[in-house]
Amino acid sequence: MNPSSPDSHPAIEFRNVWLSFDDKPALIDVSLRLERQEMIFVTGASGSGKSVLLKLAMGLLKADEGQIFVEGREIETLDESELLAIRGGSMGMVFQEDSLFSGLSVYENAAYRLEEHGWSPTQIEQGVTEVLRFVGLTGEEDKLPEQLSGGMKRRLEIARGLMGWPSIMLFDEPTTMLDPIVAAQVLELIIRARDINKISSLYVTKKTQEIPYLAGFCAFRDNEGEIEVREAPAGQLPRTSVMVLEGGKIVFTGSVEQFQNSDLPAIKELRSLDVHDHSADPYYPDPWDKRRKPRTKIL
Repeated sequence: MNPSSPDSHPAIEFRNVWLSFDDKPALIDVSLRLERQEMIFVTGASGSGKSVLLKLAMGLLKADEGQIFVEGREIETLDESELLAIRGGSMGMVFQEDSLFSGLSVYENAAYRLEEHGWSPTQIEQGVTEVLRFVGLTGEEDKLPEQLSGGMKRRLEIARGLMGWPSIMLFDEPTTMLDPIVAAQVLELIIRARDINKISSLYVTKKTQEIPYLAGFCAFRDNEGEIEVREAPAGQLPRTSVMVLEGGKIVFTGSVEQFQNSDLPAIKELRSLDVHDHSADPYYPDPWDKRRKPRTKIL
């Protein structure tokens, strides 16, 4: 592999990163490496620095100290046009809050990112059609966001992040405030995008029950080219790890199994926030099939 090729570097790397707001530390000496086709789950209590970490990775915030690299390029050395090119080409982001343009249609919301980066009308039409089909929004192109359900809005947010099929995706608590069925749809979309398109991702969540599900299920193509999400065989588990932040510091890094078995106070506190028994939660092999019949899943 060419050492100067983007593929020869981690997707994202933080080296001893510090950031404060009004002298209050937000991140303290954070180092991480997101490898190619890896998903890192970033978790921790509210205010622990999770969303700040994502904004630093996108260059929306600037670190006080340390270095941040995206595909081998140190983003602190890039000008705004170079940062925009990375955000538009290499990276996609799904924000925690609603960031859709209320006055634009589904099609226009999806196309916005491609228009910003100079795609031709023909390329935009092909790209939007492909991604809207991927997220199950075919036929909804002319609707405004106010005409969509909460789940459809979230799928459109994901579609916009996936436009151009970036190699890196950043997810900031994408299932917040969603009901269980819609959350299942979103998680399946994330699995499909991750595995079929070989995406590297940072996935921020406080819902610890999502972690073993995203780590234990994979998307596969069958002989007809159809995509199915199912529990992954032992030898085909996705590449995942967990990072726990507390007060801006990394207090745990390890495998999903190590995370689940940890007695670390910060992790026990996260688990205590979820009092629901998820053992009987429904799992839908195809969440958009109106004839769907749930089966038990490991969530």
